Order: sequence, then C-alpha cells, then structure tokens
Amino acid sequence: QVRLVESGGGLVQAGGSLRLSCAASGGMFSINTMAWYRQVPGKQRDLVASRRAGGITNYADSVQGRFTISRDNAKNTVYLSMNNLKPEDTAVYYCYGNFAWNGVVSTAWGQGTQVTVSS
Repeated sequence: QVRLVESGGGLVQAGGSLRLSCAASGGMFSINTMAWYRQVPGKQRDLVASRRAGGITNYADSVQGRFTISRDNAKNTVYLSMNNLKPEDTAVYYCYGNFAWNGVVSTAWGQGTQVTVSS
C-alpha cells in the first residue's frame, strides 16, 4: 500500500513563498498522477494542481502563474512551489496520488499540511 508523507507547510506573510513536498513510499508502484488539493473548514476539497505521468500539468485558475507542481522521479516525490502567496491561499493542503502496479490501480492521500498566509 502506497503511503504519502507531506512536509513544508507553515505561516508566511502575503507575497511570500513556500514549497510543499510529498514523498510516496511502500511497495512497488508506478505513478499515474500526483496532485495537490486544498481545503478550508466547511468547504469541499479543491484541486490546486496536478501532474500526470507524461508531465502534463493542470492548475486551478486561482493559482495559475503563482504555483508550480514538479516531480523528482528518483525520489518519488512531488513538490508544490507557491509564490506570491495570498491570504486566500490559507488552507490545509493535501497530496493525492494515483498509482498502478501489475494492472491494479490504487490511490492515496497524505495527512495534510497547514498553510497560513497572513495579510
């Protein structure tokens, strides 16, 4: 079973930057898609950015041009570089992965990491 462990959240002032990391481990797997979602209390979890195995990326309109999703294949780690952060970016950020091995597809979520942007 694949496990995702996140790190890198914290408190930052508006206009600042943070980088989140998400490391996948556990058994044999290939990565189909890895993504970052975020959630604020009382609201649904929304997609922030995703990266497919072929390198195709997708971003929410609200973060386009400010956030970048990248992957280190050797480390099975995906990153979310967040620049020019705004107070409305404050949320718990979750890593998501879609994996495959021997024709079996599995998914996993990270534990979440808090990002707080002060004005």
